[in-house]
Amino acid sequence: TYMKKVTDNPPTPKASEGQGKVKAVNPASPKATQGQGKVKEPIRQAQGEPTTMEELLATSGYTLSVPKKGETLKGLVTGVNRKMVMVDIGAKTEGVVADREYEFAKEFIETIKVGDEIDVYVASDENERGQILLSLKRAMFDKLWTMLDDYLKNEKEVVVKTVELNRGGMIVRWQGLRGFIPSSQFGATYAGNLQGLVGKDISVKPIEVDREKNRLIFSEKHVSEAAVMEQRESALKGVKVGNVFSGSVTGVLSFGAFVAVPVTSGKETITVEGLVHISEISWEKVEDIHKYLKVGDKVEVKVLGVEEGTGKLNLSMKQLQADPWSLVAEKYAAGTTVKGTVSRSAPFGVFVNFEPGVDGLIHVSRIASFGELTPGETIEVLVENVDPEHRRMSLGPVLKEVPIGYK
Repeated sequence: TYMKKVTDNPPTPKASEGQGKVKAVNPASPKATQGQGKVKEPIRQAQGEPTTMEELLATSGYTLSVPKKGETLKGLVTGVNRKMVMVDIGAKTEGVVADREYEFAKEFIETIKVGDEIDVYVASDENERGQILLSLKRAMFDKLWTMLDDYLKNEKEVVVKTVELNRGGMIVRWQGLRGFIPSSQFGATYAGNLQGLVGKDISVKPIEVDREKNRLIFSEKHVSEAAVMEQRESALKGVKVGNVFSGSVTGVLSFGAFVAVPVTSGKETITVEGLVHISEISWEKVEDIHKYLKVGDKVEVKVLGVEEGTGKLNLSMKQLQADPWSLVAEKYAAGTTVKGTVSRSAPFGVFVNFEPGVDGLIHVSRIASFGELTPGETIEVLVENVDPEHRRMSLGPVLKEVPIGYK
């Protein structure tokens, strides 16, 4: 009987009591309805939404790079101050140019601004602040060479630091680049006192810029004597190849002589310096130029060419004399016997001179027929072959008897 009562009237569970408490609240209340929703239904994520940082970056289209030491990247300058340069290189943090790299590129940094795109070199991985250390050397050199090309075209001045004097001129530095000023490109103010310039800053103009060959040539003369050089260039425009001038020897060196000639430009007469190369002094072979010329000598010269870049002339003295080889074929025909003077010896034979500028060669294979030959000795030789075009004459011993079959 007891069991039947339990079955017919089961007791109300505690959960029902809890439900009773909820029902005590006004069922029409929005809060009650929302509260019930939070408890009974889990939060559902919209289909296709990113769940990780990688997925978020992928959907945004942003690429996060991880720069490695030694890489060269393109970056955008985002900040410049007195201690560092900040560059956005697409990493999780900006790269920085600081400390030694900043000091090295200090002059170059003054030329860049926020928003510039530049090439940067990853000098090291992240530091303790999570920053990537960068170098501007490559970007700096790229921009400097571009600037120099512009300076060359527009004839702009730059200030260089003189470093070292050598036989050819002065080695200089400009914003980290190594350049050179030939001795001939210094004005009269510094001529003869170049050693006193070492370590000083001087104004110059670039006259040759070749990045591929890493060749950078400056001229001090183009600054200190700009007005004179402008007059000289104007005067040179009136000089033609073939013109003849009377001039004075101003310098004698191992490779040639410098000659100053007067050139008329309008109503003014400008003195222009030219070079007579050692090969253009005489038709004969010149061993010692000092035997032919000395400073102060008055000479006649012919213009072979005009160097507009240096404002100098290429001159010749021998071109005003008759070329002796023009008559050699007639005067020294093959088969004739002539007398000459032994002038010099070489590994391949001995040269015999007949007149200034005309030498013949006794080949080493024929020397035995002559015995021992000494410079200055007069000998008689047989002209075996003449080639005026190439200025060659082959010599042999004089035949005492004509061999059978000789023609």
